[in-house]
Amino acid sequence: MPDLSAFAITKKWPARHPERLQLYSLPTPNGVKVSIALEETGLPYEVHRVAFDTNDQLSPEFLSLNPNNKIPAILDPNGPNGQPLALFESGAILVYLAAKTGQLMPTDDAARYETLQWLMFQMGGIGPMFGQLGFFHKFAGKDYEDKRPRDRYVAESRRLLQVLDGRLASRQWIMGDEYSIADIAVFPWVRNLAGFYGAGEIVGFDDFREVRRVLDAFVARPAVQRGLAIPPAP
Repeated sequence: MPDLSAFAITKKWPARHPERLQLYSLPTPNGVKVSIALEETGLPYEVHRVAFDTNDQLSPEFLSLNPNNKIPAILDPNGPNGQPLALFESGAILVYLAAKTGQLMPTDDAARYETLQWLMFQMGGIGPMFGQLGFFHKFAGKDYEDKRPRDRYVAESRRLLQVLDGRLASRQWIMGDEYSIADIAVFPWVRNLAGFYGAGEIVGFDDFREVRRVLDAFVARPAVQRGLAIPPAP
């Protein structure tokens, strides 16, 4: 039985199944990337809810695993060379899970790097831009008289949707017929933009037929439906 007692995070969130991968998360667009990937691969895991309303992400225990105080983070008792591995940043975790399981990533070298390219497209573009638009459209930013910040993120979000729409033309998924971590990274954010953020109308979401088509296929996957609700509400 693996011993995780050396990791301070297990003091606040004890592992009932220390032989399983430990997930510390919330069902946000970044959080569900990892829960969806875990559900898709079938890798056994135990989930722990990091509650923002009680500032769990700022606790010393969580910071011992992720000093950047963001979810998701994982602790894998069966990491490389049989040693425990603590890892944060959702993109890095997706790459790790794909490598660990041999799933969700093409085996061809060129296609693998192309998949990573689209993963970085989400990490560097879609996530930050959609998130800023969400702030200025749904949250505190809506009270600002100066609408130039909001309009900047509307324009950039629309541009990113155009790039994605073009990529998906005549393709089932971002990488063609093969579903991958690129899709798992991108589509929770697309879903959030049109759903939780309520920004579908302002970005003209209905204009992007290919994006809407693939989003529908994504959310119809049973593993995605399960992953979107992990961790469950208390």
